[in-house]
Amino acid sequence: MIPVLFEIGPIKLYSFGLMVLLAFLGGSAMVLSELKRRGIKPDHLEGYPLVALFGGVVGARLYWVLTSWDRFTENPLGTLFGTSGLTWYGGLLGGVVAALWLGHRHRQKLWSLCDSFSPGLAAAYGIGRIGCHLSGDGDYGPPSDLPWAMAFPKGMVPTDVPVHPTPVYEILMMIPVVLLLWRLRLQDRTPGWLFGAYLVLVGIERWISEIFRVRGPDQITLGMSTAQWFSVFAVLVGLWLLVDRRRSTGAAS
Repeated sequence: MIPVLFEIGPIKLYSFGLMVLLAFLGGSAMVLSELKRRGIKPDHLEGYPLVALFGGVVGARLYWVLTSWDRFTENPLGTLFGTSGLTWYGGLLGGVVAALWLGHRHRQKLWSLCDSFSPGLAAAYGIGRIGCHLSGDGDYGPPSDLPWAMAFPKGMVPTDVPVHPTPVYEILMMIPVVLLLWRLRLQDRTPGWLFGAYLVLVGIERWISEIFRVRGPDQITLGMSTAQWFSVFAVLVGLWLLVDRRRSTGAAS
């Protein structure tokens, strides 16, 4: 599509990088708004998105290294410091752990922190997928003759054959997810319930989107991709939280 939006001399503005920045800013704005609404101490607010971002990048890279060890050993430095090799579930786990670590240091209620991050995480993921689509980073599906199939001849991973525009599917699925989470956040639920809803919704979305994504044989186990297995795990954890935290009370955790 449009990997490079424009360039001035040696400076290039990449569509993927721009959308990642917008995803961080948009998601952070939602997170900070929710932290304030929940009464998190103002002098601690700004640190959460930055710490979560750092933890997310480390987690995303580490997950990719562990699941793509052969490619990592071929070019360790390129893998660690390149622009590719970032995975969503690794980023989610790393970001949540980092934010919870900071919350623990500030003696905050950890389940309330998880709830505060849920709508913003979902929004950031959806915005980031716009970057995947614009850059044509290869995160698309198999060939298709459907009317909305797209080719990416100028993409970062080019293809002249029309394929399923999987990032577009994810964007369309994430819109109602974000809106629903944003609405549910106002309900008086036990802390942790909203995060459970987030895990269920995002897990289902990712499992479905993986059907329309190209994966090699080494990424398939018992008929499902690695991301689908993590999606199943996320849904199960989310369902457990929904049941365990189902009481409509303001109880602390």
